[in-house]
Amino acid sequence: MSERQYAAHAGISRGAVQKARAAGRLVLHPDGSIDAAASDVRRAEATDPARSRRGPAERVRPVPEAAVAAVGETLREQGLAAPPANSGMTFLQARTANEVLKAQERRIRLQKLKGELVERARAEALVFRLAREEREAWVTWPARVAALMAAELSAACSEEVNVEVAAMQKILEDHVRSHLEELAAPRAPDLT
Repeated sequence: MSERQYAAHAGISRGAVQKARAAGRLVLHPDGSIDAAASDVRRAEATDPARSRRGPAERVRPVPEAAVAAVGETLREQGLAAPPANSGMTFLQARTANEVLKAQERRIRLQKLKGELVERARAEALVFRLAREEREAWVTWPARVAALMAAELSAACSEEVNVEVAAMQKILEDHVRSHLEELAAPRAPDLT
């Protein structure tokens, strides 16, 4: 086919055919004429359907299932509607999802630059350190207060009761350790 014939065949201008030829998007025969069938395939692979002037029904091209699953999962994580499984996704839907994801990435990057977000590993290390310090404070608490409690109990009793500091400390330590073990035990959350 000549350039003019191919332009009529493809429904594009002759200038568009010349640009496609210069860009290598057309398949040419040895005599320089255009192989229409092969050129149609090559142009379809190289053309963004969203920029096509053809009708919407002609522009829809299915997206691979792996990409649909990845986009669907990301959209569901963000609470957005995702296409049903095995229903396919149009290029326009995938492109829209991509734009949403880019906007979310920019928002996260901006929050990180503003100092509103911290790295997860750093936050986990801080929480672990604070929990360990809290636990150590509770473990050493009986030794600090046993003597004071024994003296107060002795003073509060009307009879001559003498509370031993070592016994008081041992009882307190046992109860604190038991309580810390209960707190450390994994608990399933109540989902009702």
